[in-house]
Amino acid sequence: MRDLKSMSKEELGRCMAELGEPAFRAKQLFSWIHQKKVSDLEDMTNLPKSLREKLKEGSRITRLKQETVQISKLDGTRKYLFSLSDGNCIESVLMRYRYGNSVCISSQVGCGMGCRFCASTIDGLERNLSAGEMLDQIDRIQEETGERVSHVVVMGSGEPLDNYDNLLRFLQILSDPDGSNISQRNVTVSTCGIVPGILRLAEERLQITLALSLHAAEDETRKKLMPIAARYSIREVLDACSVYFEKTGRRVSYEYSLVSGVNDTEEEARRLIRLLRNRKGHVNLIPVNPVVERGWKESAPAAVLRFKNCLEKNGINVTIRREMGRDIDGACGQLRRRHRMQQGEIRRQGEASPCRTMTAEERNE
Repeated sequence: MRDLKSMSKEELGRCMAELGEPAFRAKQLFSWIHQKKVSDLEDMTNLPKSLREKLKEGSRITRLKQETVQISKLDGTRKYLFSLSDGNCIESVLMRYRYGNSVCISSQVGCGMGCRFCASTIDGLERNLSAGEMLDQIDRIQEETGERVSHVVVMGSGEPLDNYDNLLRFLQILSDPDGSNISQRNVTVSTCGIVPGILRLAEERLQITLALSLHAAEDETRKKLMPIAARYSIREVLDACSVYFEKTGRRVSYEYSLVSGVNDTEEEARRLIRLLRNRKGHVNLIPVNPVVERGWKESAPAAVLRFKNCLEKNGINVTIRREMGRDIDGACGQLRRRHRMQQGEIRRQGEASPCRTMTAEERNE
């Protein structure tokens, strides 16, 4: 059964042609789904009843079910757990700022990348999300709050470039003027460093911000933190990011989670300076929370500040990323794991670092 929410205007146009309907019906249907956020065909009053009946026979419109929401008493961050039609669950986060509301969405159920500081990877990858399932996270949050979302971060559970086709479809529908019309410049996509995916995305020449999870300045340290580093060297990943900048003109954001005694020393800072000195980008330092089963410890505030100052004094554009939702299950994958433990699906294995927001530099390049 086709998911109308995952279809572009062009695809809906072909669908209308197959059903013997005029082409303009595609734009009407697209507007109902993505602009008016309607998920019941019976509510689409300017569509003929005969068309609605045809669509009901072989189509559906994805609509997620909200299982729970946690609200931070510290900053108002809202962490959502949504259930999918197959019983799986995913997380999304709403963060409010003076410039507008930002939503961090998931792109997969679980994650297969195995990064040592992320709870999303502990149980592995279940499956990819469709474009409709990615879009509906935003729509359900807007419906629940009654507030518009202006910024989107694809930095929740999952590796977006491991779900490339659905990601691209999501980005195109999200930014369509007849739909949500969210500017691509207000969208950030995070990757652990899948080189072919970065190069492929560069050729799309979109205006989104690419965020690379770097976390180390040399390969051996990065391999300890991120298994993907055994497949693609830092040099290969950074060269791909340079291609992305050349093709799009969009500066890359380098994410760097600080782990005590692993990658937070002055020596590591100087390695990072040498690595990034001649590259266009911005470094986001993330004081990571400990992950119990990995044995990692968060860097002390003084160590984080020293690291930042060392980079800054040597000409590297750097900020310490602000934490959000620290008093709730704000970590990527944490709320989903807690829900699964309550359902008796898994036993407790540890926790991870909170989802954090994008900086002003990332948003306003």
